[in-house]
Amino acid sequence: MGNIEKTYAKIRKRADLRRIVLDTVAAASVISVGLVAPNAIGAMVKLGLLPTKRQKDSIRAARNNLVRQGLLRYDNGKLRLTALGARKLGLLRNAEHTFSKPRKWDKRWRVLIFDIPEKRRGVREKIRRTLSFVGFMRLQDSVWVCPYDCEDFVTLLKADFKIGKDMLYMIVDVIEYDTPLRRHFGLPCNV
Repeated sequence: MGNIEKTYAKIRKRADLRRIVLDTVAAASVISVGLVAPNAIGAMVKLGLLPTKRQKDSIRAARNNLVRQGLLRYDNGKLRLTALGARKLGLLRNAEHTFSKPRKWDKRWRVLIFDIPEKRRGVREKIRRTLSFVGFMRLQDSVWVCPYDCEDFVTLLKADFKIGKDMLYMIVDVIEYDTPLRRHFGLPCNV
Protein backbone atom coordinates (compact mmCIF):
# COMPACT_ATOMS: atom_id res chain seq x y z
CA MET A 1 0.00 0.00 0.00
CA GLY A 2 1.48 3.35 -1.07
CA ASN A 3 1.56 6.58 0.90
CA ILE A 4 -1.49 7.97 -0.89
CA GLU A 5 -3.56 4.90 -0.06
CA LYS A 6 -2.43 4.99 3.59
CA THR A 7 -3.32 8.67 3.86
CA TYR A 8 -6.71 8.05 2.26
CA ALA A 9 -7.36 5.14 4.64
CA LYS A 10 -6.56 7.37 7.65
CA ILE A 11 -8.86 10.13 6.39
CA ARG A 12 -11.62 7.58 5.76
CA LYS A 13 -11.32 6.08 9.27
CA ARG A 14 -11.31 9.55 10.86
CA ALA A 15 -14.43 10.54 8.88
CA ASP A 16 -16.12 7.24 9.77
CA LEU A 17 -15.38 7.80 13.46
CA ARG A 18 -16.71 11.38 13.34
CA ARG A 19 -19.88 10.14 11.67
CA ILE A 20 -20.30 7.34 14.19
CA VAL A 21 -20.03 9.74 17.14
CA LEU A 22 -22.42 12.23 15.49
CA ASP A 23 -24.85 9.41 14.60
CA THR A 24 -24.72 8.04 18.14
CA VAL A 25 -25.57 11.42 19.65
CA ALA A 26 -28.23 12.14 17.00
CA ALA A 27 -29.92 8.77 17.48
CA ALA A 28 -30.25 9.28 21.21
CA SER A 29 -31.14 12.98 20.80
CA VAL A 30 -29.40 13.58 24.12
CA ILE A 31 -26.82 11.21 25.45
CA SER A 32 -24.69 11.16 28.55
CA VAL A 33 -20.98 11.50 27.89
CA GLY A 34 -20.24 8.07 29.33
CA LEU A 35 -22.53 6.34 26.84
CA VAL A 36 -20.87 7.72 23.70
CA ALA A 37 -17.89 5.34 23.78
CA PRO A 38 -19.81 2.03 24.19
CA ASN A 39 -22.37 2.96 21.52
CA ALA A 40 -19.67 4.18 19.14
CA ILE A 41 -17.63 1.00 19.68
CA GLY A 42 -20.69 -1.11 18.85
CA ALA A 43 -21.24 0.91 15.68
CA MET A 44 -17.57 0.48 14.73
CA VAL A 45 -17.87 -3.30 15.08
CA LYS A 46 -21.05 -3.34 12.95
CA LEU A 47 -19.30 -1.27 10.24
CA GLY A 48 -16.37 -3.64 10.22
CA LEU A 49 -13.85 -1.14 11.54
CA LEU A 50 -11.12 -3.00 13.32
CA PRO A 51 -11.05 -2.42 17.06
CA THR A 52 -7.82 -1.05 18.48
CA LYS A 53 -6.34 -0.97 21.96
CA ARG A 54 -6.85 2.79 22.04
CA GLN A 55 -10.44 2.79 20.82
CA LYS A 56 -11.87 4.71 23.75
CA ASP A 57 -9.09 7.29 23.46
CA SER A 58 -9.84 7.69 19.75
CA ILE A 59 -13.54 8.12 20.41
CA ARG A 60 -12.88 10.60 23.24
CA ALA A 61 -10.55 12.62 20.97
CA ALA A 62 -13.12 12.58 18.14
CA ARG A 63 -15.86 13.68 20.56
CA ASN A 64 -13.71 16.53 21.91
CA ASN A 65 -12.85 17.65 18.38
CA LEU A 66 -16.53 17.66 17.43
CA VAL A 67 -17.31 19.79 20.50
CA ARG A 68 -14.45 22.16 19.65
CA GLN A 69 -15.73 22.45 16.05
CA GLY A 70 -19.20 23.32 17.32
CA LEU A 71 -20.85 20.16 15.99
CA LEU A 72 -21.68 18.86 19.48
CA ARG A 73 -22.25 20.73 22.73
CA TYR A 74 -22.53 19.81 26.38
CA ASP A 75 -25.82 20.52 28.07
CA ASN A 76 -25.95 19.62 31.80
CA GLY A 77 -23.37 16.85 31.35
CA LYS A 78 -25.12 15.48 28.25
CA LEU A 79 -24.03 15.76 24.63
CA ARG A 80 -26.36 17.33 22.10
CA LEU A 81 -26.07 17.72 18.36
CA THR A 82 -25.91 21.40 17.32
CA ALA A 83 -27.58 22.77 14.19
CA LEU A 84 -24.16 22.84 12.53
CA GLY A 85 -23.62 19.24 13.64
CA ALA A 86 -26.93 18.18 12.12
CA ARG A 87 -25.96 19.78 8.79
CA LYS A 88 -22.55 18.11 8.87
CA LEU A 89 -24.13 14.74 9.69
CA GLY A 90 -26.52 15.19 6.77
CA LEU A 91 -23.56 15.90 4.50
CA LEU A 92 -21.72 12.82 5.75
CA ARG A 93 -24.80 10.62 5.35
CA ASN A 94 -25.49 12.02 1.90
CA ALA A 95 -21.90 11.44 0.81
CA GLU A 96 -22.33 7.73 1.45
CA HIS A 97 -25.39 7.41 -0.75
CA THR A 98 -24.77 10.03 -3.41
CA PHE A 99 -22.71 8.04 -5.84
CA SER A 100 -24.43 4.73 -6.09
CA LYS A 101 -23.84 3.62 -9.63
CA PRO A 102 -27.05 3.60 -11.68
CA ARG A 103 -27.76 0.65 -13.96
CA LYS A 104 -27.18 2.75 -17.04
CA TRP A 105 -25.09 5.90 -17.23
CA ASP A 106 -27.00 8.86 -18.71
CA LYS A 107 -23.84 9.96 -20.62
CA ARG A 108 -23.77 13.33 -18.88
CA TRP A 109 -20.94 14.66 -16.75
CA ARG A 110 -21.46 16.63 -13.55
CA VAL A 111 -18.79 19.31 -13.32
CA LEU A 112 -18.06 21.45 -10.28
CA ILE A 113 -15.98 24.56 -10.61
CA PHE A 114 -15.14 26.89 -7.76
CA ASP A 115 -13.17 30.04 -7.14
CA ILE A 116 -12.56 30.45 -3.41
CA PRO A 117 -10.54 33.55 -2.41
CA GLU A 118 -7.05 33.07 -0.98
CA LYS A 119 -8.18 34.38 2.42
CA ARG A 120 -10.42 31.26 2.64
CA ARG A 121 -7.68 28.84 1.57
CA GLY A 122 -8.55 26.40 4.38
CA VAL A 123 -12.12 26.08 3.11
CA ARG A 124 -10.81 25.56 -0.42
CA GLU A 125 -8.61 22.68 0.73
CA LYS A 126 -11.46 21.12 2.73
CA ILE A 127 -13.66 21.24 -0.36
CA ARG A 128 -10.99 19.50 -2.43
CA ARG A 129 -10.53 16.78 0.20
CA THR A 130 -14.29 16.29 0.46
CA LEU A 131 -14.74 16.00 -3.31
CA SER A 132 -11.91 13.52 -3.55
CA PHE A 133 -13.29 11.57 -0.60
CA VAL A 134 -16.78 11.20 -2.09
CA GLY A 135 -15.54 10.10 -5.52
CA PHE A 136 -15.11 13.12 -7.75
CA MET A 137 -12.13 13.20 -10.11
CA ARG A 138 -9.94 16.29 -10.28
CA LEU A 139 -9.45 17.81 -13.74
CA GLN A 140 -7.74 20.93 -12.41
CA ASP A 141 -7.32 22.30 -8.89
CA SER A 142 -10.78 23.88 -8.93
CA VAL A 143 -12.50 21.75 -11.58
CA TRP A 144 -13.91 18.38 -10.50
CA VAL A 145 -15.98 15.80 -12.39
CA CYS A 146 -18.42 13.02 -11.55
CA PRO A 147 -20.62 11.05 -14.00
CA TYR A 148 -23.55 10.58 -11.60
CA ASP A 149 -26.30 12.82 -10.32
CA CYS A 150 -25.01 14.67 -7.25
CA GLU A 151 -27.07 17.85 -7.13
CA ASP A 152 -28.31 17.23 -3.58
CA PHE A 153 -24.77 16.62 -2.38
CA VAL A 154 -23.55 19.85 -4.03
CA THR A 155 -26.36 21.81 -2.39
CA LEU A 156 -25.37 20.47 1.03
CA LEU A 157 -21.69 21.12 0.29
CA LYS A 158 -22.39 24.74 -0.61
CA ALA A 159 -24.46 25.22 2.54
CA ASP A 160 -21.93 23.47 4.77
CA PHE A 161 -18.98 25.54 3.55
CA LYS A 162 -21.02 28.72 3.01
CA ILE A 163 -19.73 29.20 -0.53
CA GLY A 164 -22.90 29.96 -2.52
CA LYS A 165 -22.01 31.51 -5.89
CA ASP A 166 -18.31 30.69 -5.47
CA MET A 167 -19.12 27.16 -6.70
CA LEU A 168 -20.95 26.34 -9.91
CA TYR A 169 -22.55 23.00 -10.77
CA MET A 170 -22.81 22.10 -14.45
CA ILE A 171 -24.26 19.16 -16.30
CA VAL A 172 -22.35 18.63 -19.54
CA ASP A 173 -22.89 16.30 -22.46
CA VAL A 174 -19.33 16.28 -23.79
CA ILE A 175 -15.89 16.63 -22.27
CA GLU A 176 -13.06 16.61 -24.77
CA TYR A 177 -10.63 13.69 -24.32
CA ASP A 178 -12.81 11.99 -21.72
CA THR A 179 -11.28 8.50 -22.07
CA PRO A 180 -9.23 8.79 -18.83
CA LEU A 181 -12.40 9.92 -17.02
CA ARG A 182 -14.41 7.02 -18.40
CA ARG A 183 -11.70 4.56 -17.36
CA HIS A 184 -11.50 6.06 -13.87
CA PHE A 185 -15.25 5.66 -13.33
CA GLY A 186 -15.45 2.27 -15.07
CA LEU A 187 -17.61 3.58 -17.92
CA PRO A 188 -17.55 2.34 -21.53
CA CYS A 189 -14.84 4.07 -23.58
CA ASN A 190 -15.47 5.45 -27.05
CA VAL A 191 -13.15 3.99 -29.63
